[in-house]
Amino acid sequence: MPIQYLRGFTVPERTDEANRRLGRSLAFVAGAANAGGFLAVGQYTSHMSGIVSSLADNLALGSFGMAGAGLASLVSFILGAATSAILINWGRRRELRSHYALPLVLEAALLICFGLLGSNLEAHRILFVPATVALLCYVMGLQNAMITKISKAEIRTTHMTGLVTDIGIELGRLVYWNGPRNGPMRDSAFVRCDRQRLALLASLLASFLVGGLAGALGFKHLGFVSTVPLATVLVALAVVPLIDDVLGQQR
Repeated sequence: MPIQYLRGFTVPERTDEANRRLGRSLAFVAGAANAGGFLAVGQYTSHMSGIVSSLADNLALGSFGMAGAGLASLVSFILGAATSAILINWGRRRELRSHYALPLVLEAALLICFGLLGSNLEAHRILFVPATVALLCYVMGLQNAMITKISKAEIRTTHMTGLVTDIGIELGRLVYWNGPRNGPMRDSAFVRCDRQRLALLASLLASFLVGGLAGALGFKHLGFVSTVPLATVLVALAVVPLIDDVLGQQR
């Protein structure tokens, strides 16, 4: 794969096409990690809606241990997002070419640790399950904040609720019949579908779905080591700007 193509994923100079390519790649990784995490610990970790709802339910039922686990997951996601923002702003202030790549490198490292150590830790389920949930929530927060900043909040990759809602909105616009004009009417009054945005949303959904299938099959047949290929994908997305910075500092 050409170096320039890989460089385009996370360089500071952004284009719509580069954001779309990155978004699809990260949606695949998020879907795979989410599905694999569910098979590992029986809980999805990519979206906070269910976790916050379960937190409220457990508080109402007096299940304070479960509520504490839910709170830990929520805090982990927030900390992941905060870490992503810190890394990006730190790199930007130092004029690094890799400031968008830094959160992906950290995510890759955490997934590799999880994949290599998970099979050994699984015997200690009491500690393993909450630690795994917190780790995966942190990773999802890290990734979601990164793509949110790089796309100026136009792309999300770790949860599909808002994305599916947007698909429904664009489909509603697509099939809406404006009817004949009765007298003067502003162009803004006509309902139009943003077909390019609809295609992007559909591709993100498809990437998340394919990633979920790959993650579930990988975990089923390979176990925890199936996270290593996901980490490899993240490193591939991030490595060229990192090399650019290293070579630039050596000159």
